[in-house]
Amino acid sequence: MPETAAILRYAACILTERGLHTGDQFAAPDGSLDICAAIYLAAHGKQLRVFTFDEDLSIGFIECSAPAMQAIRAVSDHLDTPPCVVPIAPGHEVPDYIEHVSNWAATAAVFATRPPTTAEVIGRLLRTADTLDTPRALAA
Repeated sequence: MPETAAILRYAACILTERGLHTGDQFAAPDGSLDICAAIYLAAHGKQLRVFTFDEDLSIGFIECSAPAMQAIRAVSDHLDTPPCVVPIAPGHEVPDYIEHVSNWAATAAVFATRPPTTAEVIGRLLRTADTLDTPRALAA
């Protein structure tokens, strides 16, 4: 998954430069970004204006991006908790990777006193990218 790893590394650079936004919306007036918006920007090279004023529409755009969602899911898979699920039809649920990753970056974990720092979020992105680049042995 070299493309996904590259997206995560670029998202880490974006967060280093612009800062991590953990409030309402996916982007703040100061230019800081939610982790998922940074991943979208890394995947597509542009930030959508909607990130600053409409969370639901922002989620829709991010969900429609296969490379961004693949990178977000990779981060979700490397967190200590499972993603919440959203019912899409009676008896059918799907994981909500965007909420999982955004909430992880913005809120304190159980028994923690504070949310992860920007440096910790960036570190997680980079470690996830490194894991994706590591060749896996094939099962016999």
